[in-house]
Amino acid sequence: MKKRKTRTSKERDTEFLRAIILRIKELREQKNIPQEHFYEETRINIGRIERGASDFNMTTLKKICGYFEITPSEFFKGLK
Repeated sequence: MKKRKTRTSKERDTEFLRAIILRIKELREQKNIPQEHFYEETRINIGRIERGASDFNMTTLKKICGYFEITPSEFFKGLK
């Protein structure tokens, strides 16, 4: 019997962060908003976030949700 590999907490966190980043990118692309335009309107460097080159906090995520006119609950719906 094969031993099932369990993921570490760090691996789970990394996967969850990737899912959040993909959700942000998906929302931006659905509305055809260039990264530069997003930055000009919010002063949030979404390009760095989407590349994983910049950490962000819940306040920033709340601002992103506000920009897309969704609640944080709607943002997280469907994320695993």
